[in-house]
Amino acid sequence: MNMSGELAGRWRRSVVLKRDLFSTVERGRFRAGGGEVEAVLRRIDEVPWWTAGLAIHFLGRERKALAAAGSLGITAPLLFAGRGFLVRGWIDGVALHIAKPTGDHGYFRSAKAALRKLHRIGICHNDLAKEQNWLRGTDGRAYLTDFQVAVRFAHRSRLFRIAAYEDLRHLLKHKQRYTPDALTIAERRVLARKSLIAKFWRATVRRGYLLIMRRLLGYADREGGGRRLIHDAPRIAARLKAHPQVSEVAIVAFPNLGTGTGLYAFVEGNAGLSERALRDFIAGMERPAKPPEHLQVTPMLPRLATGEVRSEILQLVALNQVDQIEPLIASAQERTVIAQIVAGRRNLGDRYNI
Repeated sequence: MNMSGELAGRWRRSVVLKRDLFSTVERGRFRAGGGEVEAVLRRIDEVPWWTAGLAIHFLGRERKALAAAGSLGITAPLLFAGRGFLVRGWIDGVALHIAKPTGDHGYFRSAKAALRKLHRIGICHNDLAKEQNWLRGTDGRAYLTDFQVAVRFAHRSRLFRIAAYEDLRHLLKHKQRYTPDALTIAERRVLARKSLIAKFWRATVRRGYLLIMRRLLGYADREGGGRRLIHDAPRIAARLKAHPQVSEVAIVAFPNLGTGTGLYAFVEGNAGLSERALRDFIAGMERPAKPPEHLQVTPMLPRLATGEVRSEILQLVALNQVDQIEPLIASAQERTVIAQIVAGRRNLGDRYNI
């Protein structure tokens, strides 16, 4: 799948956002009729041969969905598509699991309206259980992304109604997590009743699917973090916490130029504790793991009142989206803690070249 000719002189990559068995996703600049715009490229020219058929199928689904829904203002528009790739617009926002819109009733009103628009043109997303497929834009509104398993129905058939119901039920699960007081009686009834297809999937197909995808193919998709976040990060964190001068560790994933996924370790430790000492400590693990690309020692990590580390803020630091942190800060003391982390961040070289 040679895409270089079709994109020659039109695509300038900034960073790889994600790489898995079905595609590589890049952020960069695309030259359109009116000049360069921020955009995202999904390409399947580097997928292994045994997943190529599914990759082509998923890409076709996303292309059709974006072509139909891109003008609705609820997702990115399709800018260009060719053999083995597509280019869509960039949405300025963060994923739901980072934004954590607790108590934000307006966001979920916007999300329900977006879903209604999508269903009105006959498209069901089919993958809205994942929080990373819901974005919170800088304007506070909800946006949808990743349409690889979306379907556009020609008629409002029974199958369409079931798929639309499941889209809504998954949205309401997120609403229940972040704004449970805003759920209506009708919405609570939807949450309490899965469709027969969903019940059948969970009782039968799901186990086989997970076995094939995770164990046989080695595919992992945990909010964009991939295998390193699932397998390496817990072991590295446990090793670091065993250091006598370390009180807490938080590791998040970020898109890394060239490799797809990098790890950023934030370590709460005593004054005088050096990054070099910690890297040497990691190297002494019984079963070595690839060390984190970035490791930052700080006297204090931001925490909720319950004591839980605010990983969503650390995620934004790792992504260099520090301009989106301010609305999340809860107190003057937390602002001081975060300012120190932002000032000492290790990923300045990863700034998007746009």
